[in-house]
Amino acid sequence: MDPEFIAAVARVAHGEKINVARFCHEHDLSRDTFYKYVTRFRAEGADGFTHRSTAPHHHPTALGPAVAEAVLRARKELADDGLDNGPISIRWRLEDTGQLPLPSRASIHRILRAHGQIVPQPRKKPRTRRRYEYADPNGCWQIDGMEHPLADGTKVCIIQILDDHSRLDVGTHAATGETTAGTWAALQQAFAGYGLPVRQLSDNGLAFTGKHRGRMVELERRLAELGITTIASTPHHPQTCGKDERVHQTLQKWLAARPPAENLTGLQQLLDEYRTIYNNRRHQSLDGQTPQQRYDTRPKATPATGPRRPSGVTTRPVSATGVIAFSGCSLVLGRAWAHRTATVYWQGDRVTVMVGDTVTLPAHAGPVGTLPTPR
Repeated sequence: MDPEFIAAVARVAHGEKINVARFCHEHDLSRDTFYKYVTRFRAEGADGFTHRSTAPHHHPTALGPAVAEAVLRARKELADDGLDNGPISIRWRLEDTGQLPLPSRASIHRILRAHGQIVPQPRKKPRTRRRYEYADPNGCWQIDGMEHPLADGTKVCIIQILDDHSRLDVGTHAATGETTAGTWAALQQAFAGYGLPVRQLSDNGLAFTGKHRGRMVELERRLAELGITTIASTPHHPQTCGKDERVHQTLQKWLAARPPAENLTGLQQLLDEYRTIYNNRRHQSLDGQTPQQRYDTRPKATPATGPRRPSGVTTRPVSATGVIAFSGCSLVLGRAWAHRTATVYWQGDRVTVMVGDTVTLPAHAGPVGTLPTPR
């Protein structure tokens, strides 16, 4: 503390007259502060200049060490199980175990910060976005695949199918890769357990869709035959399939807490165990409901009766030999159209090809421009 300040306080405390207002102005002090120390000096002498904490003496809302210990133990247990272990998940764990008093989410956050379990990162605070979900279960399923290593390092694929309304995991399937066969096997398993969705949303993986490539892949044909509409996200816009992208993280964290599977059979056993846990644990985005509870609450949406016929239009360059490639087929237009640009109008397996204002039917197409089966 400034020696001049100490001397001035002592002089005033002993009755000497000084210009306190001028002194405080010159030393950038308030007169209240000056006289506060005068009072302390008169009562305590030199000890009155000792710095004192401004913290309150009593903390009526403070939680005892037992609650802090329970919070830290719950966080470790959740982490060891490969489950989300943030303040909300910890509070649910404590509630399920009958912990009293039950701390609030904010109190749990403070305990974790005080024990170095959380480092504040304000820049990572999520931005507020408009959230969207389908109104009914089976209104839309999201499907996506993620790569995963087996114990020997072999890369396989996990195909996850999520109900958009309830976040219910309707199918998590271990496959050799993100292929039509693996995807169809995953969907058939989901159909058997939960019925048919009205729509299926995916990214632009060729196992799922060819919409943004001007073609229809085999999976889209099969789903159309069941009356299911296929939707593809905009290229380079993974937010459209954000629920599936987020659930990948949950699954990866859970698998990382366990020994890697030796083969696809072992991995599928792990995935079946995971689905049971995931579908029956409370979800923050569902206001504390489990995905299974949310799925069971409302009637299920069903696809319209009869097969759907996806349609679209695209352009294709005509080769030097008069051929265009479309939907896995080579369509022969004739050399007269070489090096031109053809416009292809398609609905299901039926196509019309135009060059300029002239309709050209493929030479080896079936009646009325029906696509041949790709070989």
